[in-house]
Amino acid sequence: MAEVLTDNTGASVTVELVAADPISSYILNLADGSSAGRADFVDSPGADAERIFFHTEVDQEFGGRGLAGILVRAALADSVRNNLTVVPVCPLFARHLRTHGDEFGANGGVFRRPAPADIDLVVRATQSGS
Repeated sequence: MAEVLTDNTGASVTVELVAADPISSYILNLADGSSAGRADFVDSPGADAERIFFHTEVDQEFGGRGLAGILVRAALADSVRNNLTVVPVCPLFARHLRTHGDEFGANGGVFRRPAPADIDLVVRATQSGS
């Protein structure tokens, strides 16, 4: 996935999935190919197809361009395409889904509130990645 999108300034950006174990990321790239932000997640193990988003950041120098929203929306759209339940541990994802959850659901998205086991999984993944 490297869909070309447009930010608030009219500049082209792309969001690509970089899969890794245990932490994967959606990376937001500027037209020149440089990275401007990322949304990190872990996929739940086992039969449940759940994606736990736990950290999102966009470089401050790019503030006001709507890049965080582009990143969140692209990650959520990809989760819908892959029939994944979203678990928003990251405050940015949680806030977006509080505001736009009905729209996300109408587009086929599913999300649920984080549980202690989700936090434990994130902690284990971030510690093993250190």
